[in-house]
Amino acid sequence: MKKMMEPVEVTARFDLQGKAYPLKFTWGGRPCAVASTGRRWTDPEGQHILVLSPDGRVFELLFKPSEARWYLNHAAQWRKIALPT
Repeated sequence: MKKMMEPVEVTARFDLQGKAYPLKFTWGGRPCAVASTGRRWTDPEGQHILVLSPDGRVFELLFKPSEARWYLNHAAQWRKIALPT
């Protein structure tokens, strides 16, 4: 599936090693809280982080340090995920 990345505004904290912890993001003019973070990985694009919204939607956020910008991967929207019980 081709990724469709859209720039988004993200409020996040970073630890001393530069690891990002998103707290909320604005998408389509609406704020979206981050209930929890899941899998994360780093590749040449930057730091990818799967986040869960309070209503159960999963989003992939990407932080590109070279641009100091965040992006939302539209291909990740509304995916069903298995959560631990």
